[in-house]
Amino acid sequence: MSHITLPNPNLPGISGLLDYNKTTAQPLLNLAEVLLRSESTLTSGERELIAAHVSYLNNCHFCHTSHAAAAVAHLGCDISVMDDIKKNFVETPISPKLRALLDIAGKVQKGGKHVLPEDIAIAREAGASDSELHDTVLIAAAFCMFNRYVDGLGTWAPQANEDYLEMGQKMAFLGYNRPR
Repeated sequence: MSHITLPNPNLPGISGLLDYNKTTAQPLLNLAEVLLRSESTLTSGERELIAAHVSYLNNCHFCHTSHAAAAVAHLGCDISVMDDIKKNFVETPISPKLRALLDIAGKVQKGGKHVLPEDIAIAREAGASDSELHDTVLIAAAFCMFNRYVDGLGTWAPQANEDYLEMGQKMAFLGYNRPR
């Protein structure tokens, strides 16, 4: 049960909150669209993995699982990736560059000052550009905000990974500014 009265209590996670306040919804949706789907040298799937990873670290089940489902859709991979994120990608083959960027995102989740020059050096050695470092830090910071918004207002979330697959498909292929 949400901490506030939502117009449609059947909408889970951030969906119910976006429906609650259209004025704040649009900038949040625009931000998600830009961060996760705009032109970038990081694929949308990689950016969704960063968002899902940070959301998992923040213990935000709805955001972790919905963005993991979007990553699965973008990457065309098995649903098992959704659980592998929780294990810090021990089974999913990822590049050294993505590993370094995920490590930086995890440090941002703890606090921006946890990112050290040596973390940046490792990412650069793995091939990360300034733009990719920027995007990683901004995605991680934004998802800390999104996660706190969702959990701070006590929204509900389906538990099973399978319940998020259709949502992930919509996020991946129709975007965040799609008609609702």
